[in-house]
Amino acid sequence: MDLELTGQVAVVTGGASGIGLACARTFAREGAMVAIWDVASNVEEAAAAIAGDFGVSACGLSVNVSDYPSVQAALAETESALGAVRHLVHAAAIGSGKFGFPYTNLDPSDWPRVLEVNIMGMTHIAHAVGPAMSERRDGSMIFIGSVAAQIGSPTDPPYSASKAANINFAQCMAKDLAPHNVRVNVVNPGMVQTPLNRGVWQAWNLQQPPAERRSYEEWAGEKVKKVAPLARWQRPEDVADMVVFLSSPRAAQVTGQSINVDGGQVMRF
Repeated sequence: MDLELTGQVAVVTGGASGIGLACARTFAREGAMVAIWDVASNVEEAAAAIAGDFGVSACGLSVNVSDYPSVQAALAETESALGAVRHLVHAAAIGSGKFGFPYTNLDPSDWPRVLEVNIMGMTHIAHAVGPAMSERRDGSMIFIGSVAAQIGSPTDPPYSASKAANINFAQCMAKDLAPHNVRVNVVNPGMVQTPLNRGVWQAWNLQQPPAERRSYEEWAGEKVKKVAPLARWQRPEDVADMVVFLSSPRAAQVTGQSINVDGGQVMRF
């Protein structure tokens, strides 16, 4: 299926690793030009690898999404290098780094940084990219949420709460921008083996008695069989496939949706 993305510009925040990198590579595979925005030190190398692997223009920019001027500067540099941004994927996010069950395992001081990156980071991206898309009457934004936002996951309360806020704000944006032909959707990964997921295991494992501790592989294998009817981990590429499809004209009538790629973990009857 031709997704009709050749030559269009896609920005992926958090695109130097994990789900973000998979999204950037999938856009490039479809012929899109890609800008990776990330705080990671390998952001330029990740972009260069994409350009080499797929023969498309790509750039990697050091961007702190919690700093609005940084986001604005990255947008200007991206447009100068590649052209107008047609597609945005916002995957940049952090967790508290602590296991939060019960929530009193955390202190109030564990919350602000997560909320600053995950909520205000999304806000900065939306304010930077949305107006230009509206003016051109063309664009798609995909925000990476989480099933943790939908089930009250106690694993990391600041993370779960911030992702719930992301879903709500994306719906507000979808209503605001629909008259301008800009679509906004959320894709919620379930169980994906990413550095953030490994951090969840690490925080949990440290709180267990020695006899109950598990290797990451043991913990992951047990957990996915308990929570996902398909009983297997989702890959970053599984999430990326949904993201890029929703960004394409093939999904021209889809906006304001929160779509799970979760192996059936969250079902509504």
